[in-house]
Amino acid sequence: MSVNQTESTGPTELDVLIVGAGLSGIGAACHLVRETKGKTFAVLERRDAIGGTWDLFRYPGIRSDSDMLTFGYNFRPWVGTKVLADGPHIKQYVEETATEYGVTEHIRFGRRVVKASWSSETGRWTVEAEVDGEREVYSAQFLVGASGYYNYDEGYAPTFPGQEDFRAAGGQIVHPQFWPEDLDYAGKQVVVIGSGATAITLIPAMSTGEGAAGHVTMLQRSPSYIMAVPAHDPVAVPLSKLRVPVNAVYRSGRTRNIVLQQAIYKLCRKQPALARKVLLAAIRAQLGPDVDMKHFTPSYDPWDERLCVVPNGDLFRVLRRGQASIVTDHIDHFTATGIKLKSGEELPADIVVSATGLQIQLAGGAEVEVDGQRINTRDQLLYKGVLMEGVPNALFVIGYTNASWTLKADLASEYFCRLINHMDANGHTQVVPVAAADDRDEVSMMGDSMRSGYIQRGDAIMPRQGKKAPWKIRNDYFRDAPVLRRARIATPELKFSDGPAPAAAPAASGDGVGAGVG
Repeated sequence: MSVNQTESTGPTELDVLIVGAGLSGIGAACHLVRETKGKTFAVLERRDAIGGTWDLFRYPGIRSDSDMLTFGYNFRPWVGTKVLADGPHIKQYVEETATEYGVTEHIRFGRRVVKASWSSETGRWTVEAEVDGEREVYSAQFLVGASGYYNYDEGYAPTFPGQEDFRAAGGQIVHPQFWPEDLDYAGKQVVVIGSGATAITLIPAMSTGEGAAGHVTMLQRSPSYIMAVPAHDPVAVPLSKLRVPVNAVYRSGRTRNIVLQQAIYKLCRKQPALARKVLLAAIRAQLGPDVDMKHFTPSYDPWDERLCVVPNGDLFRVLRRGQASIVTDHIDHFTATGIKLKSGEELPADIVVSATGLQIQLAGGAEVEVDGQRINTRDQLLYKGVLMEGVPNALFVIGYTNASWTLKADLASEYFCRLINHMDANGHTQVVPVAAADDRDEVSMMGDSMRSGYIQRGDAIMPRQGKKAPWKIRNDYFRDAPVLRRARIATPELKFSDGPAPAAAPAASGDGVGAGVG
């Protein structure tokens, strides 16, 4: 594979290089424009459009699993009263945000980052990206990893005996991450394997409306906790009718919902028996007498796995009406006509949807090196949940698991802009977090709070927890916000230096890079 160093004899020179043009990457770029001055930057995006997750996933009914007042950016209101928004509208919101802040023209699409190498001698990152069978090279003082933490190329899909027999007889097996545009399920028997957010979204979406399946069965090994939420925000609706300013509605609703998120989470963790009783009573009221509660009674405590939400109880409604059903069992093998369960029951199926989860990776799967040494992310700690131990001049955006992703993504980007401004003001060109040996714990930064399958699978990749601040990940917005927004930048754990870091030359217009205006 040849290496193309773009339009000159050397790499494209930048102040900041952002990897990913999804919710996190566009947010990081907007914060850079808003909160720093004169920084040249570019965004490298492997796909051909803005949106990340919301451009990749196209399955029926795709929607947020967090309320939009907290899932939206803190600097740009989400306009609308829907509690959970559908994927196309979220993608549109991200695109419009990029346009409003002049970020779109800085995005280079179709670039898959494969390697990022830091040199302490030059004080810069050298980043290689694949495009059309060649490699482009970029150089930047700062690197932002904003591609999330799952693998875009490969979902988690366990294999079962007999799958090929099922396919040979005309059956289809699909994964929600790669939904076929031409999949016709109208009138057909569909089995959805899984019990998480994707599965509970697919069941009502495929069971109702034009082109609905003949019947949809949700097949789960074990139940999840599910909570019904209003389709429309009961406070925002009347305020909007009274023509209260959008910003006021957004700010007040956002604060309210952050408090509610944290209150529900803390109740679940501190008083699990009470939380379980409340959640199960609410489900029982939604289901009616004809659906067995065993399918909705998990063996674990609330928030040991992510709490699933459904707007207006849409899942419960299709179960009550008989348009869908739910089975709790284990798969023995596939047959030519469906799935045989361990109990001996056979589920007829024309289409099987494997909503079995995600594969975890960081930095979009790119190799990360510091002074020629490859970084094993599992061995590193995260400083304040945003900077990786031993990795200079780099931000890794990892959102909350117990609240809206964007709450933490916004805080991370705000902090990084403060860090850049601090370094400029004090003449520093390099910064690296350094942990002491006794700071380290062997627990994953996510693994001690939740037992979800994707988190357990990601243990080989995700950074470790620290034993105490600033290395311990607390997943608590109200504790993180003052630390990341206002606490002093210079701390003993951050090592600043003034080594060479040539300023990026102003980018020529039209080449996809540009400067933040502050």
